Amino acid sequence: MTTTTDTPPARGGTHLAVPAVHIPSGSLRGDARAVKIVWQRELIRFSKDKLRIVTALVQPVLFLFVLGTGLSHLASAGTHGVDLRTFVYPGVLCMAVLFTAMFSAASLVWDREFGFLREMMVAPVRRSSLVLGKILGGATVAGFQGLVVICLAGLVGVPYAPLLIIEVFALQLVLAFAITAFGVMVAARIRQIQSFMAITQMVMMPMYFLSGAIFPVAGLPAWLSVLNRLDPMTYAVDPMRRLVFSHLRISAAARLTLDPGVTWGGWHIPTLLEVAAVAAIGVVCMVVAVIEFSGRE
Repeated sequence: MTTTTDTPPARGGTHLAVPAVHIPSGSLRGDARAVKIVWQRELIRFSKDKLRIVTALVQPVLFLFVLGTGLSHLASAGTHGVDLRTFVYPGVLCMAVLFTAMFSAASLVWDREFGFLREMMVAPVRRSSLVLGKILGGATVAGFQGLVVICLAGLVGVPYAPLLIIEVFALQLVLAFAITAFGVMVAARIRQIQSFMAITQMVMMPMYFLSGAIFPVAGLPAWLSVLNRLDPMTYAVDPMRRLVFSHLRISAAARLTLDPGVTWGGWHIPTLLEVAAVAAIGVVCMVVAVIEFSGRE
């Protein structure tokens, strides 16, 4: 749309020509391009931060090799001969995605503090495309970090079965999408990075420890069992462990003890339903994030 504006005559009685201003209207193609650009920006930012790549692996390695090795002899009586590192490995796969995805969402708060987010918001594209690009970028980064942890499988007695790697990686991507969407939803309400980090630490650690990542979910006290079932991370850790243990040669007693599955009133929740629940949580968080950005920025 082109508009013309009447201007007062300049000195000497001549009129100054004012260039027309054309504001492009939003389109599906423009929105898709915005998603791609925001997604690429996240990948470029991650690839240039080598220290971030290394430090994101510190916690998974500590839990897997330090905690797992240190407690292996103490817990050997209750694992029926299964290495404790093998048992905690599915939880570590989820941990790598959890922390990386949440910290990827933290960059949104940085963008707001330094004014870059405002420049993005004035672009003639839908807010939803910016949010989607941010979530997909964070999920891709977290998926890459999870892929690095997958490469450690052989060190803890988990086979490099092609089907297992594909299934585990696919589940990591679903979890990465959900966690990044949750992080973006939280970041939509926060304007200081210190506040965001405090809130995420307060949320992430309970989510991880209550999920059954480092203990079996059967035979828990009633209060802990309730918290475990309410924790969204439970429905990512359980199918992850089910996938890993399906490729292990262990006794029936060990499988029953270490991989009992999550139940609701005695009903074993199917793997696909758990994965669908995680994906649905991600979609809900994304929708809320879009609404928050549309109303606040």
